[in-house]
Amino acid sequence: MSYEWVSEIKWNADGLVTVVVQDWGSGKILMVAWANEEAILKSLSGGRACFWSRSRSKLWLKGESSGHYQLIKDVYLDCDGDSLVFTVEQIGGIACHTGRNSCFFKKLERDQWSISEKVIKNAEEIYGQNE
Repeated sequence: MSYEWVSEIKWNADGLVTVVVQDWGSGKILMVAWANEEAILKSLSGGRACFWSRSRSKLWLKGESSGHYQLIKDVYLDCDGDSLVFTVEQIGGIACHTGRNSCFFKKLERDQWSISEKVIKNAEEIYGQNE
């Protein structure tokens, strides 16, 4: 397998690239994360989304603790080469650690943030502790 395509990705100073994660069926944006080259290669070789956790300084396989994996359907590189889109099948319908479908559940309405998505499953049920 050739990995020449990786050289077209423009990594930031920390060796990371922004990844927008989009639901393959609905087109809804589920989350945004960071990935390094190792995470991208692991994602594509294993078929499950993998990212770089800046807070923990390690690879993070989405769903490893929750079971809510993201199965990669397609990968897109933007025109500048500095961000990616993963279209995924979201296993369990939950992408957010708060138990919602999307991490983008706060909507600006009349100069204040309102919650636009209900919790599908409480974090305590997903992770066994308060998140």
